[in-house]
Amino acid sequence: MKIKINDLMAKSGVKFGTSGARGLAVEMTDQVCYAYTKGFLQYLEESGELKKNGESVAIAGDLRPSTGRIMGAVAKAAADMGYAPVNCGRIPSPAVALYGLENGCPAIMVTGSHIPADRNGIKFNKCTGEILKFDEEQIREQVVETDDSIFTDAGFKLPEENIDARIEYVQRYLRAFPKDCLQGRKVGIYQHSAVGRDVLIEIFSGLGADVTPLGFSDTFVPVDTEAIREEDYKLAAEWSAQNGFDVILSTDGDSDRPLISDENGMWLRGDVAGILAAKYLGADSVSTPVSCNTALEKCGWFEDIRRTKIGSPFVVASMIEADFSGKKGVVGYEANGGFLTNSTFSVFGKELRALPTRDAVLPVLSIILLSIQERKPISQLLADLPQRFTASDRIQDFPTEESRKILAQFEDVSAIEDAFGELFGKVESIDRTDGLRVTFQSSEVLHMRPSGNAPEFRCYNEADSEERVVEMQKQSMDVLLKLKG
Repeated sequence: MKIKINDLMAKSGVKFGTSGARGLAVEMTDQVCYAYTKGFLQYLEESGELKKNGESVAIAGDLRPSTGRIMGAVAKAAADMGYAPVNCGRIPSPAVALYGLENGCPAIMVTGSHIPADRNGIKFNKCTGEILKFDEEQIREQVVETDDSIFTDAGFKLPEENIDARIEYVQRYLRAFPKDCLQGRKVGIYQHSAVGRDVLIEIFSGLGADVTPLGFSDTFVPVDTEAIREEDYKLAAEWSAQNGFDVILSTDGDSDRPLISDENGMWLRGDVAGILAAKYLGADSVSTPVSCNTALEKCGWFEDIRRTKIGSPFVVASMIEADFSGKKGVVGYEANGGFLTNSTFSVFGKELRALPTRDAVLPVLSIILLSIQERKPISQLLADLPQRFTASDRIQDFPTEESRKILAQFEDVSAIEDAFGELFGKVESIDRTDGLRVTFQSSEVLHMRPSGNAPEFRCYNEADSEERVVEMQKQSMDVLLKLKG
């Protein structure tokens, strides 16, 4: 049977978002995942990046229940096309991406990231890094052939696990940073069901930290670093009070987005963490989405700042442009905390090579080292920043079409002020780079957009105080929920 990927998306409900293909696990059948993988590899062949001569295709996955089955279908598609599937096991997304970059091969991560366990996804990386929006469009145009008879309830077996990708990811940090650079630091690691939980312990212990594992879970926990659960706020505060940690760290499900707390167990916003990490590394160019904290501009630390649409492909494209323009210290980050580098940085006299995909280890490590370097607790590093505070929330299980209907109600300033003017005042400016971002004359910000990779409607706010932004967030969500009906 031949089918166009674009048609399969519509038929299956498994669609491309900002981080690859995602959908309900029951809709991500072996046949759908097999076809998507063939479409991706066919596109790499057409673009000249890949040839059918037994080249490797790296495959890894997170810890959600459906991941192993999907990895098997991905491996079968690669093998049927004449490639050698490399089962890298259950490791972080940046670890398999790094393996692909180092070995010049495609890297495919089976993960739904932070979304619930009944959903999953496939993230595709070319031999040279993440797929960009242009690549996604070309993959969707591919016509692939599948044989219905090969798909059975038994699924497909994976090749024997290869641990090289895991080892290389750990060694990336243990080679570049001194083994005692975190000596004397008490670090709590909130493990839950993050695929990188053991990797984090190995890296931070290997750099001299006194590490305490926390909150291990056998069942999948949908930790979203951009919309932190109330129970995770409570857990971090309790753990910090009981253990006197200098920092608690964690990640989302596929361990490419970090969570990092201060010494009081207060989680940092990802866009603030990105500013501090970029400062430690001495970046001269920072690419970040329009939704991120404007303290980036106000701090005055960076020569070149580039604002993008939301999603790592847009951040990667912006970093590439910065590199072409001659910038030497190019980084990017997102509101979810994912941190990307497009330059080689010197740390402790050693080179840390570029990793242009979301990474959870480098920003956390950078912030701890900045705290040591400046002899300040993390809370003081935050206090030293221009005081702009952000908050975000979401309406879950809300189709993209419905989200767009809400945005369509705000075509002009008067409509915005009718809905929000009594709460936030007069409109100063509007930015439609990604969704609708409204800056009011008070300098407060409201940003609304459909999620690019889940059926969710996202709402972001920014204000001059933490109390005010929390109030804004509640008020904004109250309005949006009424509009939702």
